[in-house]
Amino acid sequence: MIQNLDALHAAAGSVLAVAEYVPVLVMLVFAILFGGANLLLSFVLGKKGETNPVKEAAYECGMPPITDAHQRFSVKFYLVAILFVIFDIEVVFLYPWAVQFNQLPVFLFVEMLIFIGILFLGWWYVIRKGAVDWAQE
Repeated sequence: MIQNLDALHAAAGSVLAVAEYVPVLVMLVFAILFGGANLLLSFVLGKKGETNPVKEAAYECGMPPITDAHQRFSVKFYLVAILFVIFDIEVVFLYPWAVQFNQLPVFLFVEMLIFIGILFLGWWYVIRKGAVDWAQE
């Protein structure tokens, strides 16, 4: 008898857990239907105009385009950009450390020395590999 009650409570608990997601599912279905309806209505009711090559041409600062807009960039450009983002984002971790520094000053100081040491080793590796040496092209 008690085992049946436990099974009944477990089943009721799982039904309640699923019931908590019903509003999320209703909202998801509503969002998909709303987006699809808007796309369909704009396609059906939207104005179908003629194409005009002059109006569809690229226009930048009052000057007509002289060359193709697709230029090739060196891989070094992207590498430096990615390295900048990586090492710049790491600085963000200094802010929570600075806020909590008064609570455990010795532990946090050693922890930050380790963190900055790892960052320094990464930066040293990047420099040694010549990733930011633009004269090497």
